[in-house]
Amino acid sequence: MPVCTKCKKEKGLDELDKFNDQFMCHSCLYQNNKPFKIFPIGFVENLLEKGEGFGLKGSRNNVSKIHLFESQRKFLYKLEEDEWITVVYYFHKQHKIRSIFSRGIDGKEVGIFASRTPNRLSRIGITNVKLVKIEGTTLFVKNLDAINGTPILDIKLGSKTKW
Repeated sequence: MPVCTKCKKEKGLDELDKFNDQFMCHSCLYQNNKPFKIFPIGFVENLLEKGEGFGLKGSRNNVSKIHLFESQRKFLYKLEEDEWITVVYYFHKQHKIRSIFSRGIDGKEVGIFASRTPNRLSRIGITNVKLVKIEGTTLFVKNLDAINGTPILDIKLGSKTKW
């Protein structure tokens, strides 16, 4: 059974997170705070796939579809009047998590919070996208950096500014 590198207690894999190739238990990592439930409201359909490191296979400039569940229809009221929306999503596929690494945009050595890496403990992503159109409960967007099958957690008014 794996052992937490901080408290040295044996824990099940469902009670541990792994980063820098070491395990830390949720009690130590999150200071005994309890997790909470977040439910998806839809999912992404596009041709993007996870690439090596931070990279993506495919183009963010192609139109992606965000399929919202039918139960979300009532929350779309007047969304089509806005050109930019912010999409919050869950990184359901990720590589190894490192607390310090070389940032892709400039090679500077940084921590997770000083980067846009999808390889993070929270597994939450956020991005501004251009809303092209809405058909039923499907949003057609450009500039989405979430891969095919990604669960969508929330949508809110965005801005033209990229993260």
